[in-house]
Amino acid sequence: MGQTLSEPVVEKTSSEGGDDCVIYGVSAMQGWRISMEDAHSTVLDLEAHIKPQSDANKRMSFFGVFDGHGGEKVALFAGDNVHRIVSSQEAFRKGDLELALKNGFLATDRAILEDPKYEEEVSGCTASCAIVRRDKVIVANAGDSRTVLGVKGRAKPLSFDHKPQNEGEKARICAAGGFVDYGRVNGNLALSRALGDFEFKKSADLSPEQQIVTAYPDVTTHEISEDDEFLVLACDGIWDCQSSQAVIEFVRRGIAAKQELHRICENMMDNCLASNSETGGVGCDNMTMMIVGLLNGKTKEQWYDMIAERVAKGDGPCAPPEYAEFRGPGIHHSLDDTTDDYDPDMTSSGITRGLAGFARSGRIILLGDGTEVLTDMNEEEMFDNAGIQSSGQHPRVEDVSEDSVDPHSTGKEGNANENTANGDNAPAGEAKDADTTTPSSNSTETKSSPSTTSTSENANAQSTASSDKETAASTSSDSNKVKESS
Repeated sequence: MGQTLSEPVVEKTSSEGGDDCVIYGVSAMQGWRISMEDAHSTVLDLEAHIKPQSDANKRMSFFGVFDGHGGEKVALFAGDNVHRIVSSQEAFRKGDLELALKNGFLATDRAILEDPKYEEEVSGCTASCAIVRRDKVIVANAGDSRTVLGVKGRAKPLSFDHKPQNEGEKARICAAGGFVDYGRVNGNLALSRALGDFEFKKSADLSPEQQIVTAYPDVTTHEISEDDEFLVLACDGIWDCQSSQAVIEFVRRGIAAKQELHRICENMMDNCLASNSETGGVGCDNMTMMIVGLLNGKTKEQWYDMIAERVAKGDGPCAPPEYAEFRGPGIHHSLDDTTDDYDPDMTSSGITRGLAGFARSGRIILLGDGTEVLTDMNEEEMFDNAGIQSSGQHPRVEDVSEDSVDPHSTGKEGNANENTANGDNAPAGEAKDADTTTPSSNSTETKSSPSTTSTSENANAQSTASSDKETAASTSSDSNKVKESS
């Protein structure tokens, strides 16, 4: 899993906000890693930089989680720009949001590749993004971050983990001249789709979708119903430790207890954090988690009361899952039809089974390389211990700005979206303008009340004190000794 610190960085960067359609809470933590490579975006009005949408029934929000690897630069770029690039697509203007997301992901790759600042860049990142309207959710995913919908306490996956060992992904990798070794692309990369990672995208005779690693996302559209309560978007620092169902139940209980959404995220990260760095990577990764509440015409208070009442009546959260894991369409990643539905949590009908199909007790965690780990923590212990590792109030800081990016040129124009770690990660040539406030929004934060937030944590960032434009104080290099993890 790479290098780790002698002690984890447990300070968290958290924020919350909302309007009359959605509320959200998000938190990010560096953990045991020597740097923070995650980024995320929360945009209450996706069209604000074009023309603010005053009609709540037509307004679209955007939420994204970007898990970096090999460095933070591509993740920072994605957190600052993906939503603008998506909303600048011709398909977006025509109302085809699925195509806009697909084209937008590929256009983001081109924008990075064409920017001279990233000429020698070797990093990459996952991208799991959701456009939320009053009546539907459209999710685009590339990589192994994940978006899950909570439906009356049951986890409904809206994304598909792109792992090299999945048959469809492996077929594309091999057809493009690559190979899969020990669950990794060319023995190196533990995921098969990503933004960046251009060393795996060099085949000039292949389309972007056919490369060894592609940024082309799966897109899922879900019509919102009264049973749909919230979305959870998170990087694999969370999903490697907890199943989709366990996370949905944890979040639901927190909501029933009237906890703020960002605090529930913080408690989950404390639960996932390993007590030491000798766990083979489980609980040692950067962690980012976002909860998006689907108000369905209710106020925030009514939404909280509704979920609390459902929980009190036993309508979840402990009801068994009703939804099979999502099997995305398309030839790039379709699974072997002779196998059961894709189940990243290794659970079926309440019985935990190993890879060979034998029933086992305890919880199975499926690592990124396909390795299984049997844990001894049960569901009640997980919920009862929520927040025990958390001490005191964590700083919650959020910067805001608006800009636009033309993904088809190297000189981008528009307002520079704020970057909490490094302002020069926006595309070359951007101008920094004033923030735009979303109509009918009430996004709240310790230092600001933005309508648009694109938050990215820099390497070695540690949030101990903050201002409106800073989210992290640098961690002294002497305070943590670096050691190699097995």
